[in-house]
Amino acid sequence: MIEEWAVVVKIEGHQVWVERRGAGACSSCQQNTSCSTPLLGGLIGKKAVAVESRIELEPGDEVLVGIKESLLLRASLCLYLLPLMALLAGAGIADQLLAGHSAYVDVDVDVGVAVSALLSLVLALWLVNKMQHRLVFVAGAKPVVVRKR
Repeated sequence: MIEEWAVVVKIEGHQVWVERRGAGACSSCQQNTSCSTPLLGGLIGKKAVAVESRIELEPGDEVLVGIKESLLLRASLCLYLLPLMALLAGAGIADQLLAGHSAYVDVDVDVGVAVSALLSLVLALWLVNKMQHRLVFVAGAKPVVVRKR
């Protein structure tokens, strides 16, 4: 399970809204200039996220929030591998279809392959966006409060 410390901001029944704590180690890290963590944290900012909790909590409590590693793996495959495979498949199919036509110049074939690859990539990204909740965020894969500090 992947875990992160967070602070409770709001409580609604069994659902708790938490915000990620600032990464204190980033300021003393020697890799600060080449690391993207502070940059991404600054861009995303503090955002409250709803998590399930069976523990009695109050706003301001520090909690350890966990999520299954399998969710991260599925999300990575869905968000990175599927569009990449679609890009390569679109280029390969267009190459096979256009290579047999001798009437086309090689430049036209290359442009057709590139356009087909980009169109298949855009289609795959659109499908991933529309189906992300079904593909990745299935029941039981939601973050949960592991313990209170």
